[in-house]
Amino acid sequence: CKSQEPGFGLLFDIDGVLVRGKTPIPAAREMFKRLTNPDGRFKVPTVFVTNAGNALARTKADQLSNAMGVEITSEQVMMSHSPLRMFPEFHNKCVLMSGQGPLDQIAKKIGFTNYVTIDQIRDVFPNLDMVDHQRRPKLMSAALTETFPKIDAVILFGEPVRWETNLQIVIDVLLTHGNLNDPIADDHENQIPILACNMDLLWMSDSHMPRFGHGTFLHCLESVYEKLVGRPLTYTALMGKPSEVTYIYAEQLIKRIASNMGITSPIKNLYAIGDNPMADIYGANLFNKRIKQEQEVKQVAWHVLMVACCQVSAEQTASSLQSWRQLHARNISTTCHSVLVCTGIYSPEPGGSSYQIPPVFHGPRDMEFDVNLCVPSFITKDANKAIDRIVKMENFSLES
Repeated sequence: CKSQEPGFGLLFDIDGVLVRGKTPIPAAREMFKRLTNPDGRFKVPTVFVTNAGNALARTKADQLSNAMGVEITSEQVMMSHSPLRMFPEFHNKCVLMSGQGPLDQIAKKIGFTNYVTIDQIRDVFPNLDMVDHQRRPKLMSAALTETFPKIDAVILFGEPVRWETNLQIVIDVLLTHGNLNDPIADDHENQIPILACNMDLLWMSDSHMPRFGHGTFLHCLESVYEKLVGRPLTYTALMGKPSEVTYIYAEQLIKRIASNMGITSPIKNLYAIGDNPMADIYGANLFNKRIKQEQEVKQVAWHVLMVACCQVSAEQTASSLQSWRQLHARNISTTCHSVLVCTGIYSPEPGGSSYQIPPVFHGPRDMEFDVNLCVPSFITKDANKAIDRIVKMENFSLES
C-alpha cells in the first residue's frame, strides 16, 4: 500500500549535485520534473543545504530556480551562515565580517545590527594592508582612528577575494583583542570569539578539478595564528556541513516546510544527497549518530523513570511523566541517510569496483576523524537515480 503523504524529507547539496558552476546537471533537471506537481509545488519536503556563504538565500533560490526550471523559495534554501540566527548573543555586538558579496545585507537578514567590514578597516587604518605594493597608501590617512569601535567578535562568512588582506586584518583584530588602536596583546588566552561558516576545503565548479573553498582559507588562518602566538586558534562555533548545528537547523526547516505543506505524518527519515564525502556524507552520518544517541538517552531515561514510578504515589508518577515529556519534547527524526552522487567532488574512476574511503581527512581541524562516518548509506550515479532509490525505500509514489 502506497503512502498517501511522505514521511521523509530531502536535503540537497547544490554544487556538484544540481549544478556545476552555472551549468545545470541534466539528471537534476529531470529529477525536479518528478518531484514537483504541474503547478510547481513540491511533493516531498525539500531543503537545499549549501556551504556557500557569500550570497543571500533569496539570490541563491532565484539562481537555482532558473537553473532547475522550478520555483524554489528562499525558505527552502539554507546557506552556511543560516544557523547564525541561533546565536542571538552576538547580534547586537560589534562584529567584523570577512567574505565577499553583499555582507551588509546578509548580516541584517540574519539579525546583526552592529558590524564592520575589512574594507572599512582598510579605510580607517590604511597602513595595515601592505602586501600589494599597488594598493599601499600614498599619503597618510586623515581618518580619526580613535573613534573606530572595539570589535567584539569575528564572523567568517566565506572565502574572500584578497586572501592576504583578510588574513592580515583578521589576525590584527585577534592579536589586539579587537582594539586596532592598541598594540599587540601579550595575553592570548582570552581570544575574542570567532564564528566560521563553510568549512569546505574544496568545492566543485565548472572546472574538471575541485577548487579551493573557505576551509582552505580557515586552514591558512589557523596556521598563521598558531605560528604567531604559539597556541591554536579557538572557534566559538563552526557552521556549514559537516557541523551538527547545520543539520539540526536543516531538520527544523524540513519539519516547518512539511507543516506548511499540510503533511500530518511525522517526518521520520531524512535523506542528505551530496557529492562531497568529507562534507555531505560525513555531516549526515555525524548527525545520524547524534540522532541514535538521543534515542538511546530517551530509552534509558524512560526505563529509569518507570522503575522510579513503581516506588512512588500516583500523583508523583503523573508529575514525573509530565516532566519527562517536557524534557524530551524535541521531535527528532528516526534516521538521516547519507546519499553520495557521482557528479561532483566524488567521481569514481571508470571501471572502479567499489567505494574507497578518502585517504586524507579534509574536514575541519576541530572535528575528530572517524573513517566510518565517510561511508555513505548508498551511492548513485546522479540525483535522479538517488530519488529512484529513495522512493523505493520509502514505498512512496511520485505519480500525480
